[in-house]
Amino acid sequence: MEQGELVQSVRSKIAKHIAGYHSYAGDETILVRRDGLLEVMRTLKDEFKFEMLMDVTVVDFLGQQPRFEVVYHLNSLTHNARLRVKVPLQEGEQVDSVAPLWQIANWLEREAWDMFGVKFINHPDLRRLLMYDEFVGHPLKKDYPINKRQPIVKPKREYR
Repeated sequence: MEQGELVQSVRSKIAKHIAGYHSYAGDETILVRRDGLLEVMRTLKDEFKFEMLMDVTVVDFLGQQPRFEVVYHLNSLTHNARLRVKVPLQEGEQVDSVAPLWQIANWLEREAWDMFGVKFINHPDLRRLLMYDEFVGHPLKKDYPINKRQPIVKPKREYR
């Protein structure tokens, strides 16, 4: 099945949750409504064989509505196809965790939370991944003050 046919099948199967789609240079992208994300991702994994979640990231469109987009990059080894799924979010909105579907989402969503402050509903262990626990804020948000001072924290133990 060609990637175009695959994406057409995906779009027709989950049409009620799709807010839009586009293709650029062979990269297919679908925009999914927040409330249908988990169902869409389960369908993509189980029925369309997107076995691999390659990345989860967030884009901050400060000053625009919606402010954030959570971006999932999927890969199908079966069909040799890739698909990008985007979920637009307003500031403060939460999105379902896909960690029950792909274990790697646990770490990827923790990174997204740590850097952008996007919360994932039903995430099994949503805590900081890259920043220390005492860090205040989310450093990749575009409104994060660049000169903000953070608490100085001593290491809990010495590393050799």
